[in-house]
Amino acid sequence: MFAIIEAGGKQYRVEEGLEFNVDLMKANAGDTLAIDKVLLVDAKGDTKIGAPYVDGAKVECEVLGHTRGKKVIVFHKLPKKDARKTQGHRHDYTQLKVKSITA
Repeated sequence: MFAIIEAGGKQYRVEEGLEFNVDLMKANAGDTLAIDKVLLVDAKGDTKIGAPYVDGAKVECEVLGHTRGKKVIVFHKLPKKDARKTQGHRHDYTQLKVKSITA
């Protein structure tokens, strides 16, 4: 059984036991989240597609913690002028683990 959910404006394909990262959420480690924005549920060939969401479907997730992504270096250089600028960015994520999918 798998589902396609929407979290933070992005879509994720999830299965039970899967660990994945979403954009930072206001939740503490150990909390349980119920995501009800389920776009599709597939249970052994029986597929339910929402318009836009499947009614009564939800995905229960456990918050494992918060983490940060790899550092991205942004370097700007203007040719023929001695102008350079370097910036860095690390994105914040929340780690989730899927406990159950109900349709």
